[in-house]
Amino acid sequence: MPRLIIALASLIAAISSGAAQGQVQPIEPAAVHSAEMPELAMLGAFGIGTRMDHLASGDRTIGVRFWYPAVPRSSSTRVVYNHRRALPGQKPLQIAETGLAVADAKPIAGQTFPLVIMSHGYGGWSEHMSRLGETLASRGYVVASLDHRDQPFNDIASFAASFAGVLINRTLDQRAVLNAILGAKLAPQIAEKINPNAIGLLGFSMGGYGSLTTAGAALDPAAPAFAQLSPAMRAQLPIPDPALASKIKAVVVLAPWGGQPAAAVWQDSALASLRMPLLVVAGDQDDVVDYERGVKRLFNAAQGTDRYLLVYREAAHNIAGNPVTIPSDADFPTIEFLTDPVWRKERIEMINAHFIGAFLDLELKAEESKSTYLEVPTPFANQGQWPSSFGQTWGGITAGKDQPGYWRGFQRRWARGLELHHKSAGK
Repeated sequence: MPRLIIALASLIAAISSGAAQGQVQPIEPAAVHSAEMPELAMLGAFGIGTRMDHLASGDRTIGVRFWYPAVPRSSSTRVVYNHRRALPGQKPLQIAETGLAVADAKPIAGQTFPLVIMSHGYGGWSEHMSRLGETLASRGYVVASLDHRDQPFNDIASFAASFAGVLINRTLDQRAVLNAILGAKLAPQIAEKINPNAIGLLGFSMGGYGSLTTAGAALDPAAPAFAQLSPAMRAQLPIPDPALASKIKAVVVLAPWGGQPAAAVWQDSALASLRMPLLVVAGDQDDVVDYERGVKRLFNAAQGTDRYLLVYREAAHNIAGNPVTIPSDADFPTIEFLTDPVWRKERIEMINAHFIGAFLDLELKAEESKSTYLEVPTPFANQGQWPSSFGQTWGGITAGKDQPGYWRGFQRRWARGLELHHKSAGK
């Protein structure tokens, strides 16, 4: 037990600090549209439908929130996503977010779309990244966002059991849902709209841990993260499924857990075995997953594939999730859970949508033109060049072919604080 306390103390702190200590009124979402959006963060041409489904998998029931391109109905009521977050000894936080999607709207007929499996972090929920899911659906994707329903806890012993379940089930849940969708055993009217040759994974934190494992990176049973597990539980850790992994054509991981020395769940050789393109997103001050020794290690070790690393300078762990308007009387734990110390969450959400959209369009839709948004003129956006003359204004123009020295799709000055690194397979 002492080893568990040391290894997981930062996770306990990160989770327990995220709940409000007093009752918080329902929180409405921040504005969806903004003139400061980078180019590919904009909504696409499709209407958005949504549906909540459930999958029985062994002794577990996994929730699955679908977003998909749908026939728009102007008179329809937009869906409201409700979530109650409660932790031991603290009053609950009630979140209510009005989305853009329409419940059970009719899917677009006559077309198929790429599928993105979305997986949240420990203690998260299926609508934690609903705005990203809706944006992708509007741009021609079917998104299946899992509700892993992590086991609640009220003391260190139950926390150990809960986290052990996450270590075992994240990948198993992702696999179960993907197989059920491909087999038309889950939401068949939506599943029939999926292109089975264009499948991506997207995971945040522990969802990223699960996604890399689902993609084929074999876990190391002797890793420090698994030391607290009994031999019987270690035997339940997922082993690679090459047939299923071969169907996955792109992986996005945001603040992925598992690479840091205290966890070290994959050996470098396992990460080097990945073959599908990879986008890693992280804050360089993330002390939950250890940016320097964890995230950068994952990025460098995945030598078998083409990969990108998007970095938010000075950002911490919460570089995923919806931005919400926080009540003026909110206490610090609420603020800490919903925001980042330096970055505005609405900026993070828009930038994520821009780069994730470009990456998935390139890899799952073969839209080669989107590579220009990933081939930045300098990996350090602060060094980008967009000269201006005295008195010149720009009025919201985004960088294009006439501004080759600046990150494409961003307004002048508005890519500051970002890095984007690229390594080809073999490097």
